Amino acid sequence: MKITPQTALIHAPRNAPQSISTVQPPLYRASTIIFQNTAALYNRHWTDDYDYSYGTHGTPTTYTLADQIALNEGGKYCLLAPSGLSAINLINSACLGHGDEVWIPDNIYGPNKEHLHDLEKRYGIGVQSYNCLDIDSFQPSVRTKLIWLEAAGSVSLEFPDIHGLLVKAKQHGVLTALDNTWGAGLAFNPFDIGDEHLAVDISVHALTKYPSGGGDILMGAIVTRDLDLHHRLLRMHALQGIAVSGDDVAQIQRSLSSMRLRYQQHHQTTQKLSTWLTQQSMFAQVLHPMLPDSPGHVHWKQSCSNGLAAGLVSVIFKAEYNLNAVRAFCDQLQLFKLGFSWGGPMSLVMLYQLTQMRQLDTSHLAKGILVRFCIGLEHPDDLIQDIAQALEKIKSSSNNHP
Repeated sequence: MKITPQTALIHAPRNAPQSISTVQPPLYRASTIIFQNTAALYNRHWTDDYDYSYGTHGTPTTYTLADQIALNEGGKYCLLAPSGLSAINLINSACLGHGDEVWIPDNIYGPNKEHLHDLEKRYGIGVQSYNCLDIDSFQPSVRTKLIWLEAAGSVSLEFPDIHGLLVKAKQHGVLTALDNTWGAGLAFNPFDIGDEHLAVDISVHALTKYPSGGGDILMGAIVTRDLDLHHRLLRMHALQGIAVSGDDVAQIQRSLSSMRLRYQQHHQTTQKLSTWLTQQSMFAQVLHPMLPDSPGHVHWKQSCSNGLAAGLVSVIFKAEYNLNAVRAFCDQLQLFKLGFSWGGPMSLVMLYQLTQMRQLDTSHLAKGILVRFCIGLEHPDDLIQDIAQALEKIKSSSNNHP
């Protein structure tokens, strides 16, 4: 059939061979996916491992990254979402219904808590909080369908007794979902915990952080090992029309091979910085799971037997330093930039008032304004120098204004 040049631009009469070997996998951008014939159209099913039917379901680009993330986390199946929070919300939507109950640690990621309380108001889902350092505070009922774990906890970085919580949850038939963004599948394997080789049911990971590594890509992942649970999540994934950009996926794939090296560098710098921070007189408490006095240190040693930890460390200023003084400290920093997120090359800082964030007992934490440092890839001596000059600035201000 003879066609016009305009049509030939769409239906090219000559195509370059599509199969070559490259270091990075090919990038597929697709909404519509072309079926070769009607047999290919009708002989497919949404539960197929690789369902090439529409761009929201997946392409070779997205499935390749999903397989890589599942392998890194120790799971079998992986779904991608536009952000870590989107992945979290998908889990809540798929696993909870009217009348069900969910348990969350008091130090859970704030937006997850907000989403669950919104579900509580609108759909009658019960939300209960537990102390991540006290297994007895988790008291599941016949309504309990899901418990969220976070290791380490948001902002204050307590490391929970993952082993004990998993044992109790499994005894009561409760699904377990772990926010594994901090561990990144590197500090510990969420599907092989302790000598008993316990496993979480679901591991959710904000690929925005360490897998991306550049502070420029948003994405989330949900990893499981149980096929029925995967299909349950996959159905909700399809119903909500969740999809990710192939270009963003390619960027994360490009960074994956260096993720372990970057994580180790973040870890080493944070280790040196944390030790120095404990020697500063203006802080009432330094929080990092590696530190012997940090809440949950013993549980970190049990779970992270390789000795690795993410590049986050928090400090609590002594009570004599009010919010204005701590704000002045943050504003004085030069290398640490004020911003949310972590896992990128640039160090970040953020301040929090825990009294406005926690409902349960926080006697294990000092009273005062908390500052969280997210350690980048700068030289540790430069970061120490930056914090030192900012501390000196507010110390001088305090001396001048008794």
